[in-house]
Amino acid sequence: MDYIDTVVVGAGVVGLACARALALSGREVMVLEAEPAIGMGVSSRNSEVIHAGIYYRPGSLKATLCVQGRERLYAYCQERDVPHENCGKLIVATTQEQLQKLKTIQATASQNGVQLELLDQARACEMEPNLFCTGALWSPTTGIVDTHGLMLSLQGDLENAGGMVVFNTQVERAEVVSDGVIVHAKGADPLKTGLLVNCAALGAQTLAEHTAGFPKEQIPALYYARGCYYSISGKSPFSRLIYPTPEVGGLGVHLTIDLGHQAKFGPDIEWIDGIDYTVDPKRADRFYAAIRSYWPALPDGALQPAYAGIRPKIQAAGEPEKDFVITGPGQHGVRGIIQLFGIESPGLTASLAIGDYVTGLANSH
Repeated sequence: MDYIDTVVVGAGVVGLACARALALSGREVMVLEAEPAIGMGVSSRNSEVIHAGIYYRPGSLKATLCVQGRERLYAYCQERDVPHENCGKLIVATTQEQLQKLKTIQATASQNGVQLELLDQARACEMEPNLFCTGALWSPTTGIVDTHGLMLSLQGDLENAGGMVVFNTQVERAEVVSDGVIVHAKGADPLKTGLLVNCAALGAQTLAEHTAGFPKEQIPALYYARGCYYSISGKSPFSRLIYPTPEVGGLGVHLTIDLGHQAKFGPDIEWIDGIDYTVDPKRADRFYAAIRSYWPALPDGALQPAYAGIRPKIQAAGEPEKDFVITGPGQHGVRGIIQLFGIESPGLTASLAIGDYVTGLANSH
C-alpha cells in the first residue's frame, strides 16, 4: 500500500490553501479532488468578495481568521499578480431604525479590529450618486478577487513545494488504524496517510461519517442554504460594493461587482434538502423591491439569472450563526485527522489564514 505523509480532500480554495501551507511546512502533500478541475464546487459559486471582518462574533474563528486572512490575501495577490481590487464597500441604511443598527455593526467591527466610518446621507450619495440611503458605513478594506486566479496560484505554490493534485478521485471512506489513516477512493487502490485533512466542503460531513474510528458526535449536522445571483447588462451603476443592513440568516440582497465592473445582485437564501444549483428566474421578482430600497432606478425586467451557490451551513434556518469548526486531534481525540466543517463565508477571505491554522494543528501533534 502506498504511503503519503498528508492527504487533503478537496481542491477548493480552502483545500488548496491548506495543502499549500502544509507543503511549505515541509510535508509531502497530495490533494484528492472528485471533480476534473480545481474549485468546481463552493469556491466557484460565491461573490468573490474580500471581506473586512465586520459582522462576525468577536473572538470567533470567523472574525480572527477573516481579519488575518484579508491582510494576507491582499499582500499575496499583490505579490503574485492575482487580479483583485480594493474597491471598498458601503453598508447602507434606508430607515432610521437601520441607522441605529449601523452603529451596532460599527461597534462589533471595531472589536474585531476593523474600523468603519459612519457617513451621513449626503456623503454616501456623493460617493455613489445613484444610491438612496439615510446613512451608510464605509468599509475601505473590503474588495474583490479573481477566485480562480487565486486558486491557480495556490496550486502552483503547492506543486512548486513538491505537492500534487489528483483529479477525478472521489474519496468514499477512510479508516483510522494504529499507524495512520487508510483512504479509500473510488476506482483506486487504498492509500495510507499519516494525516488526513477533510476540506470537502459540502461533502465534509459525509466523509467524516464514513471514516471508521471517528466519533459521530464530533460531526455537526449539515444544512444546505442556496443563494441565487442575478445580473444586469451594461456597466455597474456603482463603483463600490453596496450592502443593505444585514437581515436574519444573511447579508441581504447586495450588489457586488466583478473585476470588469459588471454588477450582480444576491445571494438570497433558500433552505433546500440537497445539492441543486438551479436558478429560478421567478425568484428575481422578490429582488426588485429589496434592490430598489437602495437603487430606486433599477428598471423593470433588468435582472437576469446568473448562477447559484450553496453555503455549507452547520445551523438550521432560524438558529444563531455558528462559527467555523476546525478540529484536530487535540479537540476530537483522533490522531491523524483534521476536520473542517461549515466553511462558508468568509472562507475565501480567510483561506490563507485557515491554511496556517490547519498547519499549526497538524504540527502540534
